[in-house]
Amino acid sequence: MSDISTSNKTADSRLQHFPVAFFAMVMGTLGLTLAWQKSSHVLALPPIVSHVLLIASAIIFAIIVIVYLLKTVRHAPAVMAEFNHPIKMSFFPAFSIGIILMSIATLEVSTELSRFLWVLGSTLQLVFTLNVLTRWIHHQGFQMAHITPAWFIPVVGNILVPVSGVEHGFYELSWFFFSIGIIYWIILKTLIFNRIIFHEPLPEKLLPTLFILIAPPAVGFIAYMKLNHDVLDSFGRILYYTAAFLVILLMTQFSRFFRIRFFISWWAYSFPLAAFTIATQIMLERTGAPGFATISYLMLAIVSLVVALLLYQTAKAIISGNLFLPD
Repeated sequence: MSDISTSNKTADSRLQHFPVAFFAMVMGTLGLTLAWQKSSHVLALPPIVSHVLLIASAIIFAIIVIVYLLKTVRHAPAVMAEFNHPIKMSFFPAFSIGIILMSIATLEVSTELSRFLWVLGSTLQLVFTLNVLTRWIHHQGFQMAHITPAWFIPVVGNILVPVSGVEHGFYELSWFFFSIGIIYWIILKTLIFNRIIFHEPLPEKLLPTLFILIAPPAVGFIAYMKLNHDVLDSFGRILYYTAAFLVILLMTQFSRFFRIRFFISWWAYSFPLAAFTIATQIMLERTGAPGFATISYLMLAIVSLVVALLLYQTAKAIISGNLFLPD
């Protein structure tokens, strides 16, 4: 009986400390799904890979939602503590972003399902954006140390909305969301660089979130191409090459990131790299330049290996319980 009691307490403790940052895992797996989905059209790679990844991503998404809902029922104070935490609060919109990504990924599967997911995800994204901005404006306890690249998630996530929104005919609404994301990207990037350069460095646990810097210009390029009817112009090039520079900048610091022990924040590597992979394939489509083909294959291989490593490390950490420890 004591063994059963101990086991129940362990499971309950794991549930209590199940981090909301797990939703970043959904962004990573769906980002990889979309990268392979795009490659089946641009690089003529087998579509079966993206089909399998979509199913796996949907299963992972469902499991995380169910577990977090259970945590909300069993440990509401712990959920509220995360919701009010100056850093962890930024990961709640990863849930709505996951729904938007699922809307994009299911465009080729079911138009009606994709439209439903788009409406749901976009509505939740707007609610999260309004909530976070209101709390930022009327805050009482935020400090410079609380600013991290994860702050991009709640507001800049709006940039994703046009990718499937345009396909469903929500053209003006898509511009609305794109405008929010692109303007606040510039504002938040300024704040984040101010914090990184002039204040204490990011703690080891949050260093992987630097890769989130890649996502706004990369996703912004993808969304802008949709809004601009797939016409590659000067602004589109600025967005793409801004993302490309950030990829180069962070790749040159590989040794620093390689030494970091595994945290759930490692998932910050995945979605930004996937977004840049998709952006590069769009550049290949629009320009036909062979250099973009090389980069597309290389980035697809890198992001696939990164996600495979993340899944392996996450599974190990779940089994060991290292992901369910109190901060």
